[in-house]
Amino acid sequence: MKTLNDKALAILLEGLTHYVNIGKDIDASIYYAADKTAHMRLPGASTVMHGEWLLMQDGYFIKWQNGPEGKWQITHELGQFIYIDPTGKDAGRITQINPGDAASLA
Repeated sequence: MKTLNDKALAILLEGLTHYVNIGKDIDASIYYAADKTAHMRLPGASTVMHGEWLLMQDGYFIKWQNGPEGKWQITHELGQFIYIDPTGKDAGRITQINPGDAASLA
């Protein structure tokens, strides 16, 4: 499993919406805006979380408004991208990446 660096993450995150299978019936959706704001809807949630993200050498740091903060990583393995949470655990696999705010989160 290879951890993506800041250069790869800049391409994979900025201006894109990720759909992430976190083990629920519906994927989580996360939009990483070019202005370094992030917007996320978890499966079954009616509200959208908003925060700020910042690239780091081997991951990115995100701080949600009125919510948690922490360093996340994305790894690449056998043709799939895997989110790694701040504790180092597998948090889900990317099922789709779409341009712009594809899930209307912002």
